[in-house]
Amino acid sequence: MDQATREARILPSESDTTIPADAADVALAQSGDARAFERLYRAQVARVHTLAWRMVGPGEADEATQDVFVRAWQKLHTFRGESAFGTWLHRLGVNVMLARRGAAGARRRYLDEDAEVERVGSVRPAPVEERMDFEAAMDRLPGGARQVFVLHDVEGYKHEEIAGMLGVTVGTSKAQLHRARMALRRHLAR
Repeated sequence: MDQATREARILPSESDTTIPADAADVALAQSGDARAFERLYRAQVARVHTLAWRMVGPGEADEATQDVFVRAWQKLHTFRGESAFGTWLHRLGVNVMLARRGAAGARRRYLDEDAEVERVGSVRPAPVEERMDFEAAMDRLPGGARQVFVLHDVEGYKHEEIAGMLGVTVGTSKAQLHRARMALRRHLAR
């Protein structure tokens, strides 16, 4: 089947508004169409990069974003359309970024970073223009606390979901969120 025939069979008619706009590109990309995947990439890259920036920090955000899209290309055949493509990609992105940290190292950091969290609030005050910069304050959080904060307060996951994603207990997730909030409050109050 040639490309035009595939597109004609997949693209919705003008009267069909129930199919998401990216459904055609997803179907084409699943069949190996790199141009369709590029369109999906362009539509989602800003959201994925923002998530990466918040979860792994600005220094690793570009590479993490690239990793998410490489994994998406590899795993595209597993997308079943039960949710929006953006939702599936977001969850895949969270998983990729969590995997970057490594399960064993992440567990150890979650249990033993009290000293690092305390240090966040004791750092010399930043200039006035930076004091209220919430993103800069988030960058100062240790990785584990930042991940829980982003997943819970920014992305809206529940502690039970976060615990499952990170391989920690619900109590650890709650404790990390509390520590992150306290450290952010101390930093932003200066």
